[in-house]
Amino acid sequence: MCDKTKAAALKVLHSVHPEDFKSYDTQKIREHFLMEGLVEPGKINMVYTHYDRMVIGVANPTDNKISLPNYPNLKAGYFLERREIGIINVGGDGEIIADGKTYPVNKLDCLYLGKEVKEVSFASSTAAQPAVFYILSAPAHSAYPTVLLSNADAIKVTLGSPATSNLRTINKYIHQEGIKSCQLVVGLTILHEGSVWNTMPAHVHDRRMETYFYFDLAEGQRVFHLMGEGHETRHVVMDNYNAIVSPPWSIHAGSGTASYSFIWGMAGENLDYTDMEAIAITDLK
Repeated sequence: MCDKTKAAALKVLHSVHPEDFKSYDTQKIREHFLMEGLVEPGKINMVYTHYDRMVIGVANPTDNKISLPNYPNLKAGYFLERREIGIINVGGDGEIIADGKTYPVNKLDCLYLGKEVKEVSFASSTAAQPAVFYILSAPAHSAYPTVLLSNADAIKVTLGSPATSNLRTINKYIHQEGIKSCQLVVGLTILHEGSVWNTMPAHVHDRRMETYFYFDLAEGQRVFHLMGEGHETRHVVMDNYNAIVSPPWSIHAGSGTASYSFIWGMAGENLDYTDMEAIAITDLK
């Protein structure tokens, strides 16, 4: 178990009121919602948000293992003392060691660890093609079993159409019919060739926050992520391996200049994937 005195304090994102958000310029929006620089070779970078106390981060091991630190912000004996965690690998093959047991977690596989797992570390199969472990953690009141779910075994739903440039396959990992959790709902969406729009028509869910993490976006390309209330939208230009937090009052949608995929993760009052209020495209402003 890591000594918590050796870990620097987590960066913190505070919550924002929608009325205040209307006055934000581009730089202020990026400072309060966007998470850049999460992927650093040989390091783990995490951000603590005041949206349902979600912690978001990336572990990018190369030659050596990386241990999950115990950050002083958490005021806990160890990271998962009162938390659960969902991890999806978006890089090369790797493994996660949890309380002495090793789990092979290859690209697009998901590992769930419940509360009270004391020691967690990350490793890549080869430093030349390192793993990129995207991490989502929320407070937990009960301990659920550790589960490794491959992408091949994830529930898949295809939505959209080529005519509206949003044909996509949704892969569900942590949800009511999949891996059991206290608060986390996690999956990823892969857009089909020629499609660029995600999550359109847009929606909000007042009882849950959400995060997006964009990956497999080619160098020099960008995603234009839309957020804000449906009648008061703003955009954030995002790069590969950028993450963004979406408050319950905000839409979360986007369009890329090239193909990409993204991980969506939620925490809040319920685990119902369909708990959302749709906003018609004609009502967006």
